[in-house]
Amino acid sequence: MELVFPRQRGRGHSVMGKWKPETLPQKIGYNGWSILGLFGLLLLYPLTVIGLATRYYAAKLDSTRTRLGIVGVTGVALLGWGLLTVAWGAMSYMEQVDIPIDSVLAVAAASAVATVSTALAATCTKVGGRAVTVIFAYPFAMTALFLPPVVAALVTPSLHPYILDPSYEFAAWALDNVLTVGGVNDYLRSNYQLEGAAYAAMWLGISIPLGWFLGVVVALANLVRPSQ
Repeated sequence: MELVFPRQRGRGHSVMGKWKPETLPQKIGYNGWSILGLFGLLLLYPLTVIGLATRYYAAKLDSTRTRLGIVGVTGVALLGWGLLTVAWGAMSYMEQVDIPIDSVLAVAAASAVATVSTALAATCTKVGGRAVTVIFAYPFAMTALFLPPVVAALVTPSLHPYILDPSYEFAAWALDNVLTVGGVNDYLRSNYQLEGAAYAAMWLGISIPLGWFLGVVVALANLVRPSQ
């Protein structure tokens, strides 16, 4: 209200008091702006809460990135995913575990994507401004989070009930409830089958707009309540 009308914050001016509309045009403008602000609050407040929560955890990760540096963060990601790849390769040579070499290569490829995405996210956060962070850093971070587990599930049948089956159910729900506009769901069902690499493509497609969404709500939180 104080963006348009004077003396609206708190109790208004300590001496003059809170301004109130007197004429009919003032009352129409005042009440109309108030109603518009109410709808804006109902829409933006939940997004701001999400942004504040995301900013809190992002700040924790950024603090780690600051202490370790880009090379350190990349090294940690490389070490973690590298150990996973080595463990996967070692199990492929065990008689009790039947893991084909293609599966090991797939996990290695996913690990490489995760490591590169982590390095790019850390780099964009450090050297870029807010726009670069929103456009690039958050999607890279989401890619590093989503892609490797999906690839691991694609090559490990025992993981299907935990990763691929819920992914299929989520895709069916999105097609029936979200992607109905313009017949997008009919087009996807007619031209694509959710199997194999399509799972990885689906989560890669989700990670990019999800990263943008989280980056935007963090920017909104910074606008509403700047970090100290």
